[in-house]
This record gives sequence, C-alpha cells and structure tokens, in this order.
Amino acid sequence: MSENKISDFGGAATILKDAIVRSRYQAAKLVNKELLGLYYAVGRYVSDNSRCGYWGKGAIKQISDNLQRELPGLRGFGEVSLKKMRLFYEAWQPIFTNRPLAMDDLAEHGKTANRHLTNDDLHIDVNTATVLDLRLLERHIIDFAVSGYSSGMFFSVGFSHHSEILAKEKSLEGRLFYIARCAAGFWTVDSLKSYLRGKLYAKTGGMPNNFLQTLPEPAQASRAIRAFREEYFLDFINIEDEIDPDERVFERNIVTNIKQFILSFGNKFCFIGNQYRVIVDKKEFFIDLLFFNRELHCLVAVELKRGEFKPAHLGQLNFYLSALDEYVRQPDEAPSIGIILCKEASRNIVEFAVRDYTKPMGVATYRTRNEMPETWQKALPDFDDMRKLLEAASDENGADE
Repeated sequence: MSENKISDFGGAATILKDAIVRSRYQAAKLVNKELLGLYYAVGRYVSDNSRCGYWGKGAIKQISDNLQRELPGLRGFGEVSLKKMRLFYEAWQPIFTNRPLAMDDLAEHGKTANRHLTNDDLHIDVNTATVLDLRLLERHIIDFAVSGYSSGMFFSVGFSHHSEILAKEKSLEGRLFYIARCAAGFWTVDSLKSYLRGKLYAKTGGMPNNFLQTLPEPAQASRAIRAFREEYFLDFINIEDEIDPDERVFERNIVTNIKQFILSFGNKFCFIGNQYRVIVDKKEFFIDLLFFNRELHCLVAVELKRGEFKPAHLGQLNFYLSALDEYVRQPDEAPSIGIILCKEASRNIVEFAVRDYTKPMGVATYRTRNEMPETWQKALPDFDDMRKLLEAASDENGADE
C-alpha cells in the first residue's frame, strides 16, 4: 500500500473523529436518534469509498486502528462495527425517499471545498470533505411511510437491534415487523435473537385469510394479517388423540390455561368468554371463544375444531360474525374477525373456501404438547409438575406471612 494511501486513511479517520465528537454532544439530548444518524452517515461514508474501490483491501481495519489512536478508549467503532454501519446505510438507503439535496444542507456543519452534489446523491471522499452530514438519515426517513409503521418506531430501536435484524431478516416487511415489535415490546437484544431464531415473522401473517378483500380499510387489513400466525404451539395443552375428537375437552383445557393461550396468540388479545351466547330470532347460539383485540379494535371469534378443516366450518363462523356485528359490536369498533383453529388444514382448500365470503375470516392450525417432537417435549417442563411447585411455593410464602 502506498504512503499516499496511508495518509488518505489518516484523513479519513480525522473526518470520522470530528463527526463522532460532534455527535456525542447531541447524543446527550437525542441519544438513540442522534446515534443512528451518526452510524448512517458513517455507513454512507464507508460505503461510498470502500465499494468504489478507492480505499482497497484492509482500509476499514486501518481506519479503525487510526480512530483508536486518535480517540483512546473509543468503543463501538472497530472494524466489525464500521462494516455493520455500512450495512445499516446500504440496507435502508435504497428504500428511503431521497429528496434533492441543496448546498445549504451541509452549511450548519461547516464548509467544504469542491463539494460534489447531485439531485440523487451526495458523494464525499477524503480529499474534498471535512464533515459528515449527520442529518441524512432523518431527512431520508421523514418521507418514508409504510402502513402501520412510523419513523418514531425506527428511531426508538437501538443500533444493536438494527444490526441483528439486518443480518438475520432479508425482506423489507420482515425487517419493519421486527423493528415495530422491538419498539412496542421493549425487547432486549437477547429476546430479539430468540424471536429471529424462531422465525417469528415467517410464522406471523402466514395464515390463509380473506382480510384484504373483506376489511374496508387497507391499513386495518394489514394489521389483521400481522396479528395472526399460520400455526400455534399450545405446549400447555396435552390431549391424547381420540377416535372421536371432542372440541369441549379442548376448549376446557384452553379456558383453564387462558393466560398461556393469550400469550400464544399475542398480548393484544383480551378474553371475553367461552361459549359466548348470541341470540338471533329468539334462538341461542354459542361461540367457542370470544376475544377483543386492542390493536385491531375489534371482536375476534375463535371456533375450535379438533379434526381437519372443512369448508362447512366457515358457514357457521360467518353466521356468528354477522350476529356479533349486528347485536354485540359497538359503533366505534371495526368489523368482527373470525378464526377457525383446527388440527389440520390444506392451504389450497382454505384459500378456495374463504375467498367468496364477505366476512373477514382465516384458518390456523395448532399443535399441543403431545404432538410436538419428542426432543421438544423433553426440553419443556411438565406442566402439572410446574403447577405443583408453584402451589407449594405459594403455601410456603403464606406460612411465612
């Protein structure tokens, strides 16, 4: 590597050092938003210069080493971190609305010589620039809108979370899904890693349904699609297979463990009751399980089927939804949604069956504890044993009091 190249890298480290120092002052007020802006700007700078071949092999490591000498004790700007910042920029930049940049955009950050500005891009290299524009991310994302997501969600999620999401999830919708869940649930990085390993996004929203055709607002349909999964693991239920499956036995197990069931379905669900009675023309009809979803702001009727899905199941559910909308739903609530929860279902048959109904419905399947692979069962504690331990602990606490 030439001596000229080495001096160039020293200049690059100086530019990055100035940006880091300026950003630290702002971080005291804006913390995460400011840091993400810094990492995005650094990522752009590294991407522009490393991808075009100007720097050459080993440049990022050398710049990182120079930074450590310039700012002793600096953390978070090692070679791996700089590459993560480059990925952060490259992953998000193509989808953010890129408005034309004017000369004044960098004026507040200092003067530069020989700026190279175009409508679509701002190229910075070590010979011409003296500052990084830390507002690029905010300007780009401010015009970026996807139904159900906001820039506030994006800026509230830490860079470590962003890096895990970008590394493990490749689709835009999937990345936004995890960002929204991190923001809403205050997930730790370890929690996020667990959900990524379990492919939560792939299992969420995969349920065959007719929501897009039947719900009046696209945003509501999108939220409904994300609210349900194609398959649920009900590990707290252990029902041996029967020759003549009985939905009531299944229902009693769910009601007995309703807290665990809601955790499996999602914490936005509120349980209203089982065998919920509706009266139509002086005749009583009973819905297996009725919930209210706070995010969707609607009633959710769940019909339990211990056997295989049959198209006839939808006719009954459609009738229940009509009754709920007519006699139970409040004026400010969204249309009621119905879910068939069954042991088996052919996706093709379900999609054929739901497409001509006018009420929003979907079909999901479930597995109980005894239906899980043996290795999974061994990894899970026995539910009855856990309950006995909890009861014993409760008795001991009562005696101490």
